[in-house]
This record gives sequence, structure tokens and C-alpha cells, in this order.
Amino acid sequence: MRNPVFNLSNYPSAARIFIAELRDKNIQQDSMRFRRNLERLAEVLAYEISRTFDYREITTETVLGSSPEIMPLQQPVLVAVLRAALPFHTGFLNIFDRAENAFIGAYRSAHKSDHSFDVQMDYMACPDLEGKTIILIDPMLATGKSLVRTWEALQKFGKPAKLHVAAAIASADGIEFVSKAIPEAQIWTGAIDPTLNDHYYIVPGLGDAGDLAYGQKNS
Repeated sequence: MRNPVFNLSNYPSAARIFIAELRDKNIQQDSMRFRRNLERLAEVLAYEISRTFDYREITTETVLGSSPEIMPLQQPVLVAVLRAALPFHTGFLNIFDRAENAFIGAYRSAHKSDHSFDVQMDYMACPDLEGKTIILIDPMLATGKSLVRTWEALQKFGKPAKLHVAAAIASADGIEFVSKAIPEAQIWTGAIDPTLNDHYYIVPGLGDAGDLAYGQKNS
């Protein structure tokens, strides 16, 4: 059974503006605006994910009476893949402001002669994950290798009950790879692009999200 995939681009909404601006090579010159658009897109995806949660009924007291409301049974754990995920993670944290958080350093090694690469991991800070709902946050789901490696590394912190994968832009190949490697994952993305280029970057994509958010790195 194929993983359920929510593609925000299938629906007309103001969130499509954020995606358009994230892609626009002229607007990308403003790194603060780029970070903010990632944050705003994440807030929309967080709202959509929140609709799948289980809730309990509560009564809220106002100055004039009482009102029946609902609260989630459990806050998720937000897992950010550094460094590009930081502004995207902020958007999720704006919605799930009581969530626990994990931060994972996962990145591509130097490309080989055939442009393939290995995934390096050098930092992990994570709470106990046993029985919890995880939102694995990475704005660019290209090949899916980094995301799958991250998920495998998280297993030593406990077995989560549910896994959501959230990306700003995903490739069709990346979704296929993650779906096969992590069949329990539900995938949420702002857009799905058709191809990867010879260097395994999403096309049309938007470029390197980490560099656009924080400046070019010295590889």
C-alpha cells in the first residue's frame, strides 16, 4: 500500500503564494523573506497535519461563561534536519508550541565522480520517542536518502506510534524512495516536482534551501 501523500499544490489557497515566492530567483535574494516564506508554509502544513490528531474535550471558562473546546491528546515531537530545516521547523513550532524537539545533523558528503553521494550524520539531540507522534521536518525531499538515514538513526530513542514527513518541495523520486523505505510514514509537502538533475537536486525546485536561508557554506 502506497503511503498517503498530501500535496498542498493540489488545492488553491494563499499558501501557493509562499511556494511561488520561495521558487522565484529574484525574491530569493532577500534571505529574510525566504526564511519567512518557509516558516509560513510550515504553519499551513502544521495546521493540515493537526487535523489528523486525536483530541479530548475540555471546558474553557471565559469572563462571561464556559465554552466546550478540544485539546490534542498528545503533542508531537518535531525533528528538524539541520541546517535548512531551521526556519521550516520554526513554523511548525509556532503551531505546536508545546512540542518536544529533536535536531539532527545530516548532510550530503562530497559528490563522487558519478555525482552520487553518501549521507553523513554528525549531530543528534533527541528526547524519548516511545509511543509518540513524530513530525520529521526537511524542506527539500530530493532523493530521500538523508530523511531515511535520519529515521533509522532515531530508532535508538524509542519506537514512535506515528510518523509524519513534512517537506516544502519534494521530488517524485524522493517520495517513492521514502514510501518504500518507511511504509508507515504519511508525507506532507507544498509541491511535488517531476525530476532530479544529474547532481540529484530537485527540478524545477528552488535551489539550495540552506544557502538561500543562511548564506553559502564552504563545502
